[in-house]
Amino acid sequence: MPDATIHTAGAILEHLSAVLYRAELPNGKRILAHLSKHLADAGAVFEPGQRVVMELTPYDFEQARILSHADG
Repeated sequence: MPDATIHTAGAILEHLSAVLYRAELPNGKRILAHLSKHLADAGAVFEPGQRVVMELTPYDFEQARILSHADG
């Protein structure tokens, strides 16, 4: 059985490329985050300051997948 992923809200800090962003976790840690395939195919673009929902694996807290906008 694969290990469970970790979902968390975070904030976009910088747009680095078409699908790559620098983001900040709630604890202040800055990480690289890429768009999920669904968001990339939809042409989603996030601006600095926007809140997003991200998915991390329990093995790598340096990068994440952006899943959606955060509510509120």
